[in-house]
Amino acid sequence: MTFNYIDIHSHLNFPDFDKDREDEIEKIQNEKIATIVVGTDYESSSACLELAEKYQNIFACIGQHPGNLDRDSVFDERLEQLADNKNVVAIGECGLDYFRLTPEPSEGNEDRAIATNDLKMIQKTVFEYHIDLALTLDLPLMLHIRSSKGTQDAYNDALDILEHHAKINGEKLRGNAHFFAGDMGVLRRLLSIGFTVSFTGVVTFARDYDEVIKAVPLEMIMAETDAPFVAPIPHRGKRSSPLHIPEVVKKIAEIRDESETVVKKAIIDNTLRMFPAIGESIAQ
Repeated sequence: MTFNYIDIHSHLNFPDFDKDREDEIEKIQNEKIATIVVGTDYESSSACLELAEKYQNIFACIGQHPGNLDRDSVFDERLEQLADNKNVVAIGECGLDYFRLTPEPSEGNEDRAIATNDLKMIQKTVFEYHIDLALTLDLPLMLHIRSSKGTQDAYNDALDILEHHAKINGEKLRGNAHFFAGDMGVLRRLLSIGFTVSFTGVVTFARDYDEVIKAVPLEMIMAETDAPFVAPIPHRGKRSSPLHIPEVVKKIAEIRDESETVVKKAIIDNTLRMFPAIGESIAQ
């Protein structure tokens, strides 16, 4: 089966699709769109795998979302069994999410500072487990990195970890930074270790990403919907879907002032290179 588009990050496993999931997947199939359905914990990762085993155009990504972790969290080792399956094409989403952590407190609120630092350490520890699992299974990572407002702190911390592993493992460590919102310095660091970046429907209505999109080498960029979130124009305010991935690709090409046909082909080629298990499935 060949695909016109590949949405590299969606959540068709989420409750938002419970009422019409099969109908939505049928529509996606009819448009020859494939998607990587991404887990955020053991239960949602299990649901990803069930969908991937049922539908030819769905692939699974298994992981533990950093934003779901608390001070009692540990890496869920049940994910290791799920991940060792031919329908799993990546490990994640995983990484660091500082956006909702308690801000550094003022004097007299030391307990809040301790709690924030504890959570950061737990996120880093669980992230390391995901990296080890990806390396063991020779799979790419699907990164979720979200910094504190107005900073690049989570990106910088995540890159310190990734660069350490890249020195040891070379090109075997690879992956994609989903919903990329880093600055030029972060972009350069990611590209230097061979990681790609992907963009969502946000780029159709926000101009914050334009300069980075122009700067990314064409062979290092991919597209996603993050469905059911951030539907692109003209669907803004509605539930997003992998059906909307053409709008994202079209806008990326427009921002880059490049041929939509060329960008569309490059994004598919990039996706198959980063997630070779998809290509292997297509060839069967």
